Amino acid sequence: MFVKIKDILSGKYPDGEEIQIGGWVVKNRSSGKIVFTVIRDSSGEIQVTTKKGNVCDDALREADALALEASTMIKGKVRTDPRAPGGRELVATDVKIVGASPDYPIFGEGHNPEVLLDLRHLHIRSRELVAIMKVKDSVLSSCREWFRTSGFYEVTPPIIMSSSCEGGSTLFELKYFDEKAYLSQSAQLYLESLIFGLENVYSVTPSFRAEKSRTTRHLAEYWHIEGEMAWVGLYDMIDMLEKLVSFVCNRTAEERPEELKLLGSDPEYFKNLKPPFPRITYDEAIKVLQADGYEVKWGDDFGTHEERQLSMHYDKPLFITEYPLEVKAFYMKDAGNAKVLNVDMIAPKGFGEIIGGSERETDLALLEERIKKQGEDPAKYGWYLDLRRYGSVPHSGFGMGAERLVRWICNQEHIRDTIPYPRTISRFNP
Repeated sequence: MFVKIKDILSGKYPDGEEIQIGGWVVKNRSSGKIVFTVIRDSSGEIQVTTKKGNVCDDALREADALALEASTMIKGKVRTDPRAPGGRELVATDVKIVGASPDYPIFGEGHNPEVLLDLRHLHIRSRELVAIMKVKDSVLSSCREWFRTSGFYEVTPPIIMSSSCEGGSTLFELKYFDEKAYLSQSAQLYLESLIFGLENVYSVTPSFRAEKSRTTRHLAEYWHIEGEMAWVGLYDMIDMLEKLVSFVCNRTAEERPEELKLLGSDPEYFKNLKPPFPRITYDEAIKVLQADGYEVKWGDDFGTHEERQLSMHYDKPLFITEYPLEVKAFYMKDAGNAKVLNVDMIAPKGFGEIIGGSERETDLALLEERIKKQGEDPAKYGWYLDLRRYGSVPHSGFGMGAERLVRWICNQEHIRDTIPYPRTISRFNP
């Protein structure tokens, strides 16, 4: 039975106890009579000392032959040694190579990012990517925890759709038997249908956008955390989003402080993040940008540069509300004065939009008019419009990009490192 390296380092096993670990080689050096090997498993790294006289000759040869990323089984006795990484090491009594690793192609630093993406199936083992995946696990599990304890039901909306949620220009089209279908951009429309029975629902699903974007925050395939709530207006939802984001950041920082430090992030900041978050209207945001020298006018949507500049004024996530109706999706509630009741949450320090949400339009005639203006046939949305015909209620919802949230928490320059196998305009392999 293998034990976890973190349990050895934590002192669970006393000095002198013989145990067995299984793992992969991080580094190995030999002087002929003694071999020092650093082994990793999913929980941590530990130094193993293999010495002539403590093991048979075959085991010493096996230890000497351990190459970078070879897998190995090691039996040994626990020993406290302040010189060893983590303060404890394993004095080997037996070493066996399980899977050799001759000429491992990722060695040292300074590899071209595209080369590392070609070798993603191997690079995914790196300390940094492993740390990010652990943080992401905490983000997703804490999201689910918050939803569950806040009275939400997790649901499973479809990924294959017959019509779009936000327009056809960024849809991935596919042949569905003998008909045309699309990969989901968002679960929103289906979540709206589920509130009439469950009231508060959420989903964690993949979404797909065929945007020809080459920015550091766009993916063609990403994971979408979406929620929809009956009887909730925009500003009540914003209060809720503050609580959700704070809880997820607090819990993740509590569970993964070492990983965040490794990644150059500040666990104390996320551990202490609390509501309220600053809130400004779109009109106020325009004035801030103009005062900062940006050539923007009322009616322009905000892109990467504008969001970055706005976020530099705050050390917490920023909510921007009530954008112009003309730049937003058909389902957002008309607020009057050519605006909609919507919100974007922008992360500080230039990390950009993480959440988009709105109160949903409940006026059937307005919805039909705006669908037509989008260039779509309202008949394609017949089932969705039925939700306004039969027992409609005020409701609001949002979508949060899991990878964007993880990118901010992990202080990562590029979003591609927040997902195991990034899919972008230029890459869908391996």
